[in-house]
Amino acid sequence: MLEQLQDHLSRVVKNIKGKGKITESNISETMRDIRIALLEADVSLSVAKKFVEHVKEKALGDKVLNAVSPGQQFTKILHDELCYFLGDESHEINFNDSGITIIVLAGLQGCGKTTTAAKLARFLKTTKGKNPLLIAADLQRPAAIDQLIKLGKSIDVEVFNNKKKSPEAVVKEGFKYANKDEYDTVIVDTAGRLHIDDEMMSELSSVVNIETPHEILFVADGMSGQDAVNSAKTFNEKLNLSGIVLTKMDGDSKGGAALSVKEVIGKPIKFVGTGESIDALDQFHPDRFSSRILGMGDVISLVEKAQSVIDKESIDDLEEKLASNTFSLIDFQNQIKQIKKMGSLSKMIEMIPGAKKIKLDNINDDSIKWVEAIISSMTKEERLNPDCIDGSRRKRIANGSGRPIREVNSLLKQYKQMKIMMKKVGKNKGKFNFPFNINN
Repeated sequence: MLEQLQDHLSRVVKNIKGKGKITESNISETMRDIRIALLEADVSLSVAKKFVEHVKEKALGDKVLNAVSPGQQFTKILHDELCYFLGDESHEINFNDSGITIIVLAGLQGCGKTTTAAKLARFLKTTKGKNPLLIAADLQRPAAIDQLIKLGKSIDVEVFNNKKKSPEAVVKEGFKYANKDEYDTVIVDTAGRLHIDDEMMSELSSVVNIETPHEILFVADGMSGQDAVNSAKTFNEKLNLSGIVLTKMDGDSKGGAALSVKEVIGKPIKFVGTGESIDALDQFHPDRFSSRILGMGDVISLVEKAQSVIDKESIDDLEEKLASNTFSLIDFQNQIKQIKKMGSLSKMIEMIPGAKKIKLDNINDDSIKWVEAIISSMTKEERLNPDCIDGSRRKRIANGSGRPIREVNSLLKQYKQMKIMMKKVGKNKGKFNFPFNINN
């Protein structure tokens, strides 16, 4: 996610760190590099220009000029400005205090609207304790209703549908059904088109006018960059959106839509889709997103994910191992199993500060099964004391797991690196209730 923008900005920060202090002369080149980075990331020209102006104004302030570490100061300036352009703060769903909360999803065809409807229902059910009803009002795409029904079953959420009625009639009947069966939240999946047209807007307006929604969320394909921003602007002019959901952000190496949409249309990003799985929808936090753009990781989100799936007994046991420096390959294997409960391992690693520096990015969802196979091919003595694994043992382990010796060597090296970092955190027992407590 956002790899291209991360790489560009990390080079900019690295260059400024080499300066004794920030001056008018060296900041000009830095600002040019930032402008190029933003434009190549598909950030709108007006937003890129405004962003650079803000950063330059703050970078040339007296506080920064006299700073001991200009690199750190400049990183903070970038972080603060990224937060500002992304929306400053996270925004919750506007729940109705005295009745059913109505959420309407709008967007173009192919943006992931139907999948997002189910993901949002799951999110509200599992994290907010809501009892949602999905209304299948997309009669434009033949498979949309069947898709939503299938997704609804997978998360145990009911889907109201009637293929023989108009979208407006389906929504009206769905609202009546929700009231009768005491649902507290209704999520309406509406039809999209390949392009914005009067028919789609008329249909959406009719649906919105049936009952006043508490949320009208525009679902946009994050990978479409400025096209997504322009579409959001048009939808907002017609429907007065309450927020944005950016989908497919796991495949977006640029990030232009995320950085532009709030500034352009004035409405917050509320959620981001981070994968195809039904749980791959995260509430949007500008500060955490900014940290990830700058390669600083996102430990808070990582901790929250861990706390949702890891039991306290496992956490306490790990903290004892960290404190006593007795963390073994058996514990390493157990932590891998725990981490896998949190979803895509590659996405978790992205959130770890400094993961690239110790090459943790080489551990991904495809390779992790072989890591477990290698550890399973070791004797109990070898797992408890990896230092005893000599050349002949490595060859036996490689043969037993069906993997080359270089992978056995790589695993042992990564384990040692992990143990060193975890030992540092072990000195601060209880600082994070999280299985892989990595603190750069």
